[in-house]
Amino acid sequence: MILPIVAYGDPVLKKKAKPITKEYPKLPELIDNMFETMYGANGLGLAAPQIGLSIRMFLVDTSPFANDKEFTEEEQAVFKDFKKVFINAEILESTGEEWVFNEGCLSIPGITEDVFRESTITIKYQDENFKEYTETYDGIIARVIQHEYDHIEGILFTDKLSSLKKRILKGRLANISKGKCDADYRMRFPSVSKKR
Repeated sequence: MILPIVAYGDPVLKKKAKPITKEYPKLPELIDNMFETMYGANGLGLAAPQIGLSIRMFLVDTSPFANDKEFTEEEQAVFKDFKKVFINAEILESTGEEWVFNEGCLSIPGITEDVFRESTITIKYQDENFKEYTETYDGIIARVIQHEYDHIEGILFTDKLSSLKKRILKGRLANISKGKCDADYRMRFPSVSKKR
């Protein structure tokens, strides 16, 4: 089932999310719904706060990058098979040189900006069966994970922009929270009153 994606301005996007246990109700169904929602919106990742749940879970599928000629064949092969669920994730270390990449977000439709992030991360997390892993990623995959991880920490990519950029975007971001934006997927807007 495709769920509405929460738009910029909703308080859930600014909260630090809570850990969950394997007893979390209907978790397999929730994960399926999140993947379906992400694919329906042509996303590479989706975090639970983006569907209104303040829990430490996000998922990533980088397969859309698998046909992008900007990347080497080796990188494309890695992207093709990278599909994961991250539960109760904790980034243990971020290292390497900061590099810039143009990022967007399903909760902030129509806005993309250059964001600097470190190139390599080590992350501890549990999968959908609550098996624990500690893994190191770099490049694009590390970036996608960092973007989604920020969501469970209550951080948006716009928080990482310069104060000048934030001022320039202020009006557009306010419009998104009021539903004045174009998105070809279902959204829930914080400043749009519900019909009684």
